[in-house]
Amino acid sequence: MTDNIPGVEINVGKMVLSPTRTYTPVLIPLLKSLGKNIHGIVHCSGGAQTKILHFIEGLHIIKDNLFDVPPLFNMIHEITGTDFSEMYKVFNMGHRMEIYLPEAFKDSVIETAAKFGVDAKVIGRVEAAPQKRVTIRSPYGEFIY
Repeated sequence: MTDNIPGVEINVGKMVLSPTRTYTPVLIPLLKSLGKNIHGIVHCSGGAQTKILHFIEGLHIIKDNLFDVPPLFNMIHEITGTDFSEMYKVFNMGHRMEIYLPEAFKDSVIETAAKFGVDAKVIGRVEAAPQKRVTIRSPYGEFIY
C-alpha cells in the first residue's frame, strides 16, 4: 500500500482509500435546468461500465470515448492478470457518472460540470437495437456485453 506508481504523486494506499467524489453539486443544477430532457443517470459503481444493461431494452450503448484509465486500474491488471473485458464489468475504470440525454444538451452538461471542477465529455452514443447490449471501445480492445 505504500508503493508508488511511476508518474503518480500519491501512493497506492492513498489512491485506493481516497474518498469517492459526490456528484450532487453538479446534478442539482442539471436536474433543474434539463430534468425533462434527461433520460437516465447512472453512477458506474456496482456494475461498472455494464450497469446500464439493467435499465434498458432494445438499445445498444456504444462507449467509444471514455476517459483515460487511471494508473491504479493498470496496476490491478498487471498484478492480477485480470482481462480488461472483466475489469470494465467490475471497475469504473476512471469513468464514474453517465447522463443520458439528447446531444443538443451536451454543452450545458459539460459547462455545468466545469463550474464544479469536474471533467465531462460525450463518451458515446445510444442506438436502437434488437437486443440490449453495451460496446466498449478502449485502448485495451473492443468488448461487447
